[in-house]
Amino acid sequence: METPCSDAPVCDAHVHFFSPAFFARLAAEAGQSVEEIGRRLGWRIPATCEDLAAAWTAELDKHGVARAALIASIPGDEDSVAAAVKLHPDRFWGFFMANPAAPDGIARVHNALAYSGMQGVCLFPAMHRYSIADPRVRPVFEAAAARPGTIVFVHCGVLTVGVRQKLGLPSRFDMRYSNPIDLHAVALEYAAVNFVIPHFGAGYFREALMLADLCPNIYLDTSSSNGWIRYQPAQLDLKEVFRKALEVAGPRRLLFGSDSSFFPRGWHAQILHAQTEALRDLDVPSDHAALILGGNLERLLARGATPLEGGL
Repeated sequence: METPCSDAPVCDAHVHFFSPAFFARLAAEAGQSVEEIGRRLGWRIPATCEDLAAAWTAELDKHGVARAALIASIPGDEDSVAAAVKLHPDRFWGFFMANPAAPDGIARVHNALAYSGMQGVCLFPAMHRYSIADPRVRPVFEAAAARPGTIVFVHCGVLTVGVRQKLGLPSRFDMRYSNPIDLHAVALEYAAVNFVIPHFGAGYFREALMLADLCPNIYLDTSSSNGWIRYQPAQLDLKEVFRKALEVAGPRRLLFGSDSSFFPRGWHAQILHAQTEALRDLDVPSDHAALILGGNLERLLARGATPLEGGL
């Protein structure tokens, strides 16, 4: 696909790794077999993590994507992504969902970072119903600070899990814990940690921009269809979202993401198309577009990366 900088590599900051363990968890909640879940969804269920890793590698090849951050999308599934990263270390970075409020949550964070090669800790405060300022979360930031090249991804704003909706499973999230402003004091205290807010704040765009303006270690990922835009004033569209994000955060703190997740859909090429069109319409210089579409993520996840290197 031609982009505003077609000679520069595209790296995806946001791909969900829906492993066999992920589907087994859903099946158990739904009281059905994994095969029944697959039929209801119309999705292809991977036989093994190795098969899923091979499928994602083929998808990246097909669409000309250099590397992707794979996200283990349930707590406790970091080993699934670790297996994919071990097989294809030149194509994948490993991210994992953590629940620091769970009894084994912090131990899992330490093990994943120390022994499994993971580089992104993904926190979902609204999903797991805790404040990002809760003292139970501090060890996550301390663990990330001890390993430069590790990021902490904090989901804010509107949170829906489409697969759960399709299966009629409840999602008892609490949006009281979804405001990016809650991260302000934490980001200031842990200045050596790079934080990523996905989906431009997913409805808290203004607050995400405020946070990025105040904290140079805050990055915004551009992933998904950004359907949250419908909650904003009518004049705001994807092009204007990029314009404001570039104005406040600059080109060095935006990370392209697709929010791809399941097969047979595979890699969500339309997301890249829409975002590159927005960048082209804004006449974003090719070197800045190259940073957004891949260079920033590569720099951020380089072992030894620091906020100073990734700042404005």
